[in-house]
Amino acid sequence: MGHSLNGKAYDSYQRCCQGLAKLGFVVLAFDPMGQGERVYYPDGRLARTRLPSSDDEHTLPGKQMLLVGDTCTRFQTWDAVRSLDVLASHPSVDPKRLASTGQSGGGTITMMLAAVDDRLAAAVVCCGNTENFACARFNPPGSTDDAEQNLLGSGPLGFDRWDLLYPLAPKPLLVTVSDKDFFGTYSSEYISSGWEEFEKLKKVYETLGAGEKLAWTGTPLPHGLSYDTRMQVYNWFTRWLKGGTQPVATEPQVAPEADASTWATESGNVVKSLRGHTPFAVNRSRAVKFTPAPLDRLLGVQHPPPSVRVASLKQVPSRGADIEAVEIASAPGVFLPAWLFLPKKTEPVKSVVLALEPGGRNVRWHEGEMYQTLAASGIAVCVPDLRGIGDLAPEYGRGSPRYARSHNEEEDYAWASLMLGRPLLGQRVTDVLAAAQALKNRFGKSVVLAAQGKLTVPALFAAALSPAAPAASIGHLYLSEGLISFRNIIDSEEFNHPFANFVPSILNHTDLPEVAASAAPRRITLAGPVDASGRPADLDSVRKVYERAANVQVEPRSRWDAEALSAAAASR
Repeated sequence: MGHSLNGKAYDSYQRCCQGLAKLGFVVLAFDPMGQGERVYYPDGRLARTRLPSSDDEHTLPGKQMLLVGDTCTRFQTWDAVRSLDVLASHPSVDPKRLASTGQSGGGTITMMLAAVDDRLAAAVVCCGNTENFACARFNPPGSTDDAEQNLLGSGPLGFDRWDLLYPLAPKPLLVTVSDKDFFGTYSSEYISSGWEEFEKLKKVYETLGAGEKLAWTGTPLPHGLSYDTRMQVYNWFTRWLKGGTQPVATEPQVAPEADASTWATESGNVVKSLRGHTPFAVNRSRAVKFTPAPLDRLLGVQHPPPSVRVASLKQVPSRGADIEAVEIASAPGVFLPAWLFLPKKTEPVKSVVLALEPGGRNVRWHEGEMYQTLAASGIAVCVPDLRGIGDLAPEYGRGSPRYARSHNEEEDYAWASLMLGRPLLGQRVTDVLAAAQALKNRFGKSVVLAAQGKLTVPALFAAALSPAAPAASIGHLYLSEGLISFRNIIDSEEFNHPFANFVPSILNHTDLPEVAASAAPRRITLAGPVDASGRPADLDSVRKVYERAANVQVEPRSRWDAEALSAAAASR
């Protein structure tokens, strides 16, 4: 089943299942997680999600899973394996003639099933995500999609989506596509990448003497299990599973029924009727034990050279301060633009603040605002844009404007970074380390690292990874509205913490309180910490979580102003 809200009850899916049954096939149609009777975030009607879409029903818990080293890919694939178990055990079924087909997300699940279960005798992938992520004309952020379709760490392994289909060879495989999907559903490389990979797989089939068992067909119609595509399914399975020699000319008479007629439960929801566990509940119940591992390896951090410098581009005067446009080389080919707010040349620099703004360097820079105010008081302040933020926000990709707009989000780039093996969090930690070291080289003193919101997480990791005294480039940390812990994300059914800070398996090794403790003897101020939903956290609970981090001070107010940063600079 593709990503329909009502899962197996969706009109065209019912038509296909009924059509196959009337042609003599036993058909098992199951609801994927978060759809149909398996809605896990229901509204008052149980059969409908309160989340924006059915995609969110599996992507939201899928994000939580990866923190403990699991994936939605595994969940979805295991559902298909267990469903195949049920089908194979049916008394009317020949277990040597099992097949799988699916539309869209269902086509992708068929691909995953083909990779792990050799009981399949044939398969038809209908409009699945058959676009390789790292294709020849990679179009950032690539074909990122729902959680189960994003194969984490696949890039460094040389593994991509089409590799899922090779284990099926030389068994019959039909790949069907919508010609419009390169424009309306997937990226601009969907058809070209798919065809290129199909040609490679075809050579394997031909080498195995089974060239006729692999085929590609398309429809000009939009993304969906349309009549002509269903006819392709009927004919492929009739030919290869039943040995039919005459093509199926027309679809058998079918009549989709009301959703409730397809239900296996009284209420239409397995959680209510069968007391089923939700993915959130399963994930939350996991026992987690830390196994120490180097933070820089977990995050994929690139340590900057000790000699990194602040490159001055131009300096202009302002009222009570000077403003310098600067650039810092963070990694090969990566340059951080930044504003450096300086006291007037006649005034000494009392301290240096590296300020991380979630909105980028171009907020709060005006006369009378906090950064110029701090500079006028003798504090040098550097405000850089980190990767993906401010002037480093990526431009739109090629192809369909609709697709490019919807995939030009930080979350898509975060998924892409995980698939390519270098988390966006680690990239931003690299940026912070480079900026701090460059400022240390310029001013001869360690910086006060101040961060707000989502950037408190990379700031904390950067502090833990920065050199120790006397070569320390980072001193005191001031973190405003920072996340309590990654564990709090696991414990929150609905969270909105930015996905850019997620790292696979991080909770198997450490959490933010442990990272904070490892940054000692640096003092860390948590000002108005928040939970995974962005709400002010209970301060007693925060202090309890951080009780082993003696270097951490918790303050109730999430202040982000000149007075707060000035106090942080004075207490360095």
